[in-house]
Amino acid sequence: MGNKEAFSTKGREAGIQPAEAVISTTDNSTKYELGRGLDVGTANLASAIQDSSGNVTIKIQRNAFIDIDADDYTRNMLTKLNVQYVVVNGRMVVVGDPAFELANIFNRETRRPMKDGVISPHEQDALPIEKLLLENLLGAPNAPEEVCYFSIPADPIDADFNVVYHKGLFSGLLKKMGYTPKHLVEGHAVVFAELANDDFTGIGISCGGGMFNICVAYKSIPALSFSTSRAGDWIDRNVAHVLGIKASRAAAIKEKGVNLLSPKNREEEAVEIYYRNLISYTLENIKKRFESASGMPAFPDPVEIACSGGTSMIGGFIEVFKQEFEAVKFPIPVKNIRLAEDPLFSVAKGCLVASLSDV
Repeated sequence: MGNKEAFSTKGREAGIQPAEAVISTTDNSTKYELGRGLDVGTANLASAIQDSSGNVTIKIQRNAFIDIDADDYTRNMLTKLNVQYVVVNGRMVVVGDPAFELANIFNRETRRPMKDGVISPHEQDALPIEKLLLENLLGAPNAPEEVCYFSIPADPIDADFNVVYHKGLFSGLLKKMGYTPKHLVEGHAVVFAELANDDFTGIGISCGGGMFNICVAYKSIPALSFSTSRAGDWIDRNVAHVLGIKASRAAAIKEKGVNLLSPKNREEEAVEIYYRNLISYTLENIKKRFESASGMPAFPDPVEIACSGGTSMIGGFIEVFKQEFEAVKFPIPVKNIRLAEDPLFSVAKGCLVASLSDV
């Protein structure tokens, strides 16, 4: 992999009412390099583009929506709250972060265009919603047929589906927007984003909402890639079940500032229990896959493990990961386990690395 520049994240632009983060403003005078990165995540969508100075601008949007009765009162309320909406099949649809907030207020579940890392087969409005979100995140290409690498999950080891349809669907959406779409396995994107100083050798783990994606790479070449269907949504569903609440409420508890090392109540204890189980499950599967795979490289030096994704951002995640790692007889020496520099943006930045190198 030729591009090893250390990216500086310039910020995050507003899509459709995004959650507050580091905000960047761009103007028409900014010159951008050709090539985009797109993280197609179950919980979030994120895009990345680099300007001529090497700064990376990230846009991010929650991959969710909620439909509301299209009456004058609701329309006026959303307008006063500055919440954008679109009309789909005669109903008002709020997308992104405001949808998540409204779901909690009204004790409803958000509708999700994606499930378990791929486009949902049960959500009839998934395609127009994804099209809307992609148009807000990416905009038009800076040049005809600009390359855009987008993330796809690796084949899961514990679920019976493949990613052929999912990959083809997003390729089609990007082509219609004027891009040249190319795909990159999600864990491999983490390697590109986080392991440049290690010559792109080590283990990248994308801890997402629908899946955990794992890639073991040697000098940028994937030696082992797979995914598991246990991830952030799996935690939410199980916490919701044992506490008797909605999954969206469980997600809100998880995101409000829980520290896995010091849960303060029954709700937080449930979150901690399922996080530990998820991390242990992931490490055991890495070990099993590594030991059973043929043609694995002999790593001459201890490797780095880099974790990214929204599910890794909870307090105490890396500390609990290290504790569970000690309980597993790992097949190769590991020198360090760390969180990605920008966990939520790592996959998008890795896809951008691939795009810039391709160009």
